[in-house]
Amino acid sequence: MAQQYEHSITKETISQLPVEEFPGRIIVIETEADARKAVTYLSEFPAVGFDTETRPSFRKGQRYKIALMQISTDEACFLFRLNLIDIPEILEEFLANEKVLKIGLSLRDDFGAMRKRTDIEPANFLDLQNYVGQFGIEDASLQKIYAILFNKKISKGQRLTNWEARTLSEAQQKYAALDAWACLKIYNQLKEI
Repeated sequence: MAQQYEHSITKETISQLPVEEFPGRIIVIETEADARKAVTYLSEFPAVGFDTETRPSFRKGQRYKIALMQISTDEACFLFRLNLIDIPEILEEFLANEKVLKIGLSLRDDFGAMRKRTDIEPANFLDLQNYVGQFGIEDASLQKIYAILFNKKISKGQRLTNWEARTLSEAQQKYAALDAWACLKIYNQLKEI
């Protein structure tokens, strides 16, 4: 019998929790050569955390392409600057790799954003929104799931920043890395049960 967690958590409860920080190395990928090295490394892992960021639009009808793709192991998170390198072939191959499980949240949105850059079929992805229900968790946001499991808060302060900025700030890098890493951490916690 799977361990049951709180079904839900309030924003007020989350606001009282200590803030989580990504503990690993953050590697920003801005060239195809670096992308090749990163994918070679990531391909060695059975599972990785996955997330994307797109520059927010504040005008009706204005849409931006996905700017950043984050892929994380327990120790390191790679931030692929897609606005600079698009989706290199080596990264496309990784996204379609059946051997590596890629864990994200609300993947339909990520896949929709990816299709604006590439027509690959992503393979072996697990959407936490569909996974956590079997453990009694009804909340579907990353922030709430993480708070239920680990009693820590994921800050959303950087979400609406410019992901196409020439240089990503340290705060942006930490935010982006944390989201991908948190997906992997949630999965690892639940699969142990």
